[in-house]
Amino acid sequence: MNYTVIADNLVKKFGDIVAVNGVTFKVKRSEIFGFLGPNGAGKTTTIHILSTLLKPTSGEALVDGKNVVKEPANVRKVIGIVFQDPSVDDQLTAYENLYIHGRIYGLKGKELEERIDEALKFIDLYGFKNKQVRTFSGGMRRRLEIARALIHEPKVLFLDEPTLGLDPQTRAKIWDYIRMIRREKNVTIFLTTHYMDEAEELADRIAIIDHGKIIAEGPPDELRSLAGNEVIYIKFENINGKNIPCEDDNFIEECKVLGQDSIMLKVRKASEVLPIIFEKFNSRGYKIGKIEYKRPTLNDAFLYLTGKEIREEEGNDLERLRTIVRRRWR
Repeated sequence: MNYTVIADNLVKKFGDIVAVNGVTFKVKRSEIFGFLGPNGAGKTTTIHILSTLLKPTSGEALVDGKNVVKEPANVRKVIGIVFQDPSVDDQLTAYENLYIHGRIYGLKGKELEERIDEALKFIDLYGFKNKQVRTFSGGMRRRLEIARALIHEPKVLFLDEPTLGLDPQTRAKIWDYIRMIRREKNVTIFLTTHYMDEAEELADRIAIIDHGKIIAEGPPDELRSLAGNEVIYIKFENINGKNIPCEDDNFIEECKVLGQDSIMLKVRKASEVLPIIFEKFNSRGYKIGKIEYKRPTLNDAFLYLTGKEIREEEGNDLERLRTIVRRRWR
C-alpha cells in the first residue's frame, strides 16, 4: 500500500500537558483523510507536527517519505496548508497574495503568472484577481487560502478546520472545491474538523481523536456501525436517586448509562422493540420523559466510545487548548 502520510506513536507535550498522546495512523495516497474530534483534542497540534511547525516530543512522522524532523525543508516543498485562523494579507490583492507565496516557493516569470491564473480560476476568483482581500467575504478569503496552498502543486494538502465559522451555503461550496481538488489534482488531503457532517460528507477514512489519543479509525460506515444498527435514547423523569435500569435483554444488543437520568440502547429493529421498552420500564415504575430513535451517525459513534457528545466537549477542551498555549509561551 502506498502511504503519503505516516504517523508513528507521536507524542507532544507542553510542560505537563500532553496534547498528543501516542498518535499512530497512515494516510493513503490521493485519499481524503478526516481527523475528527472536539476542539482541543489534539487535531491542530498533530497537523502542526506533520507540517513541520512543531517538533514532536517523541515518535516519528513521514510525509511523502520524508521525515518531518530530519528533513523539514523537503517536507515543506511537498505540502500545502490552510490554517484554522485567517492568514492572507487583507491589504494586498488576491494576485499579490499568490505572487508572494509563489516566489517563496521559487516560482517566477511566466510559470508563476500561469500558476496564479490557474489557481484563481480553479476556485472561481479570477474576476477578483486585482481586488484587495479586505473587500472579500469570509468564504472568498477561505477559497483564496486554498488557492494559495495549491499554487506550488503540493502532494499533500492539510486543511485545518477549513469551514470554521462559515455559513452553511459557503461550507457546501468549500466541500465541492475539496472534492474537486482530490479529483482533478490527485492530491492527498488531510482534513481536521469537529463537524460530523463534514467528516461524513468528505472523508474516505476517518480517525476519531479525543484527549490526544485516537480512539477509532476506519471508513465512515464502519465507524457508524460501532453504535449499532439503530440507537434509542431514553431520558427518565423523577429518578430521585434511583438507579437507572440498564441491562441487556434478548432484544437489546447493549445498554449504556449516559449521565444521571439517561440511557442509550443499541437495537436491531427499533419499531418492534419500542413497545416492549415502554412496557418494561412502566412495569418497573420508571416514567419516560423523552425518547429518541435514529440510525447511528458519527456523533453516535463518538458518544458510544466516550460517553459524551462532541459539542459537550468543546468548551472544556477549548479551555484546555488555551491552557496549553499559555504554558507554552511562559
